[in-house]
Amino acid sequence: MTHAPILSRRGALLGLTGAVLLGGARMALAQGPLGERRLVVVLLRGALDGLSAVQPYGDPDFAGLRGSLALPEPGQEGGVLDLGGRFGLHPALRHLHALFRQDQALVVHAVAGPWRSRSHFEAQDFMESGATRRLPDGWLNRALAAQPETGDGARRGLAVGLDIPLLLRGAVRVGSYAPPSRTQPDPDILALLAQWHGSDRVLGPAFAEGLRARGFSAAVLAGQEPPPAGTHGFVALAGAAGRLLAAPRGPRVAALEIGGWDTHAGQGARLQGPLRALDDGLDALRVALGPAWSQTAVLVLTEFGRTVRVNGTLGTDHGTGGVAFVLGGAVRGGRVIADWPGLGQGRLFENRDLMPTMDQRRIAKGLLAQHLGLNEAALSRAFPDSADATAFRGLLRAEA
Repeated sequence: MTHAPILSRRGALLGLTGAVLLGGARMALAQGPLGERRLVVVLLRGALDGLSAVQPYGDPDFAGLRGSLALPEPGQEGGVLDLGGRFGLHPALRHLHALFRQDQALVVHAVAGPWRSRSHFEAQDFMESGATRRLPDGWLNRALAAQPETGDGARRGLAVGLDIPLLLRGAVRVGSYAPPSRTQPDPDILALLAQWHGSDRVLGPAFAEGLRARGFSAAVLAGQEPPPAGTHGFVALAGAAGRLLAAPRGPRVAALEIGGWDTHAGQGARLQGPLRALDDGLDALRVALGPAWSQTAVLVLTEFGRTVRVNGTLGTDHGTGGVAFVLGGAVRGGRVIADWPGLGQGRLFENRDLMPTMDQRRIAKGLLAQHLGLNEAALSRAFPDSADATAFRGLLRAEA
């Protein structure tokens, strides 16, 4: 139905010609024979709760299952931002909502990869390999191998990190580089550390006193409110990516990642910071791209969703079905794509998770086909054993 763990463990995309590490977020850039088309992939490490990011307020079972995590409906104080009825965006995603209203962003709900692992590391490995088994290479490397040679070495890449991530391992030769970070820790990380050390008689008071000097209130230190606003590393990184992508001779492909989504406790307050940083970062990317935004598609993915029911610490645990976003000037947006399974009795996966009805590979294959021009044979090589996950068509205003 269509409706109007470690923060930086992985990261890179389609071969790279430049890279930056900043404040726990990472970026990788690639140059290839794509003309003026730009492709950006944003990986949300830690499993975003899709039911909080995009609340199905029209589902009659939602509010009862979600309790305090269910925000008010559109039009009410602190309510979600309406997506045309039934679904609403978290209010921290105001820039994304503006793009949705401009038909430049769409939501894919009840989405998951073909794996059913709730391990971050295993699920991220599967997400990068494009399979449900361990493979020595990644689906983006295999997709890059399908691109024609440019004759100037542009297809050769650079991965940011201490090693080559699985995403880029394969036949296409890439290097690696780990630049130093020059930023301070993100406020969300400091707030979480304060909670962890709170019971320590020695470290707890000293750590809390230092954070109070940085503007952290008692409510923030207790996990009852989000930390004070600041410039998140992801926002600066996304802006830098946009400027590099906008350059006439710059790269045309970029990958970024942002962590902070593993919200096992105090999710209501904990989720606001990462959502706000993601939203501000996507807007910084758009602004920096300038006119090139019209030729850009951005894919936002996470390794799996989270449980429907709230746990005893007012958080959610590792789940299955979640949400993905596709945005950009090249995107045919203004839609929520969801074969909604419902949240009622007998409709949850293993009686705990949102039932996935869209294969994550279909969205990725759709962009590879429509934006990068990969044919069926190349898509099959990028995603082995994926005949049951056909490329989802109609994501872009014009297909390649």
